[in-house]
Amino acid sequence: MTCDLCPRGCLVDRAAGESGFCRSLFLPRVARSAPHFWEEPCLSGERGSGTIFFSGCTLKCAFCQNSDISRTPYGEEMDDERLAKEMLLLQEMGVHNINLVTAGHHLPVVLSALHRAKKAGLKLPVVYNCGGYETKESLLSLAEDVDIWLPDFKFFSPALAKEVAAAEDYPKICKEAIGLMHLLQPKAVFDENGIMQKGLIVRHLPLPGKLFDSKKIIDFVHSLGDGVWFSLLNQYTPMPTCHIDWLRRPLPEGHYDTLVDYCRRLGMERVFIQDSKAADAAFIPEFYDRLP
Repeated sequence: MTCDLCPRGCLVDRAAGESGFCRSLFLPRVARSAPHFWEEPCLSGERGSGTIFFSGCTLKCAFCQNSDISRTPYGEEMDDERLAKEMLLLQEMGVHNINLVTAGHHLPVVLSALHRAKKAGLKLPVVYNCGGYETKESLLSLAEDVDIWLPDFKFFSPALAKEVAAAEDYPKICKEAIGLMHLLQPKAVFDENGIMQKGLIVRHLPLPGKLFDSKKIIDFVHSLGDGVWFSLLNQYTPMPTCHIDWLRRPLPEGHYDTLVDYCRRLGMERVFIQDSKAADAAFIPEFYDRLP
């Protein structure tokens, strides 16, 4: 079975032991499965978001803060039965949702696990937390099982996407993916405690010196209308392993505030913002094989 789960279209036979750009085999490896309290407030709430971090990635961004799992086969290998049990365990812990982080390259196993878990009593909203580099076919296969879409929109410029993530087609594919997510969940729904049950939140992490690129992304999100929430992240942390010089420095002073003001001038009201304390390596999760 050749793999075309992501736009890379490597067409390798992962079930036979081959691996493509994501460097993953057929069964997923879970690097972390635990309540997470640093997502958007409507996701983390008081009891946390039930995050399941999958190793491997279809992008390999040069500035990646989770490179210890995105570029290595880290964590415990899980089949669909084990993964379903992990979801149910998180539900028993009282989390607000099941948050699948970078799961796109393992969709057959993840979908089977979701179906198993739902048959066994999983009732929480399912969050699909991704980098925005998704095929239409993959998203449609998730349509009946995902309640909340949580994509990144990383780069608007094809040249920037090529330089940083070796994906010149990223902007086009990301815009199409977010457009489809919006069609699948056109309106945000919250419970009585302000916890999102359905909807779309688009995240963007501004990069040093790329103010214009960020503004173009904000313009795109604004054009989608009132049903979409926007999360403007202020947690850019230069990573010592990054090979691109301009990415090894923090955001310039005032860069983030300029983008917040830009959102205000556009009249955007459904925006999550962060203070400067978020730009710290302490906010990068520690990864381990299983729940303590």
